[in-house]
Amino acid sequence: MTQALASAEPRSNERPRWTGISLSRAIIFTLIILASVVAAFPLVWMVLTSLKTPQETMAVPPVWFPASPNLDAYWQVADVISVGRSFLNSAIIAFFTTGAILVTSLMAGYAFAKYQFRGRNLLFSVLIATMFLPPIVTLIPLYRIVGYLGLNASLAGIIVPNLANAFGIFLMRQFIKGVPDELIDAARMDGASELKIVFQIVAPSVVPAIAALALFAFVYHWNSYLWPLTVLQGNTDQYPIVISLSRLLSYNRGAMNTGLVMAGATLAVLPPLILFVFLQRFFVDSIVATGVKG
Repeated sequence: MTQALASAEPRSNERPRWTGISLSRAIIFTLIILASVVAAFPLVWMVLTSLKTPQETMAVPPVWFPASPNLDAYWQVADVISVGRSFLNSAIIAFFTTGAILVTSLMAGYAFAKYQFRGRNLLFSVLIATMFLPPIVTLIPLYRIVGYLGLNASLAGIIVPNLANAFGIFLMRQFIKGVPDELIDAARMDGASELKIVFQIVAPSVVPAIAALALFAFVYHWNSYLWPLTVLQGNTDQYPIVISLSRLLSYNRGAMNTGLVMAGATLAVLPPLILFVFLQRFFVDSIVATGVKG
């Protein structure tokens, strides 16, 4: 009995297993918190600065929190740029481009994933190769094409060259490959057309991928600067909000109007941020599904 009790007592040189696990988790959580703080700091600083007075934006050492937050900078933005018109232009560009990318990516991804045709792999390889081309390389050819079509200095000239996207096609193809062939064959036997299969059978099965692609496309084209600036050729009435913000930079004199610049940047960030809040669940699901498949 004495030997049994002695063996049941924990040895002094043995460390509980939970200690190592807790320590590793603590380190991971600490790193995650630090990474989150570093990523969120510019956004938080931008919002706080937009609420400061001009004197607080010039203070040395810097003032972290405004003593009396105010929205004066936001009202001044409307006096410098046409906020409503700029937001409308950005919305037209982002929504039309994103919608077209979703449709073309879904249809092309379905063809690459489920159709067997000669040269499919070669064509898909060429498509993937275009993803490695820097946008600056295709800037001049696309600009010439837009000029031949008579779409210069218009929103259509910005939208038309971006109706399809190689990354979107690749993403849709990878997810659609996971849709069972039996489900598609059953729909065909019931007399469903290919378009009906794509949009009523396949699309609901890859909703996380569609949401992730919508978020990527919307944010990219909402924040696009070089291509709209090149196409619009100084047509300020068609400027999206990102280009209109450059007028705030030129309006800025020293640090006196830093709050004005930050207020404009905060307004420009809101639509993509709101979209992410609505789609974040699908976005995370798409990443998890990709990791499980990969």
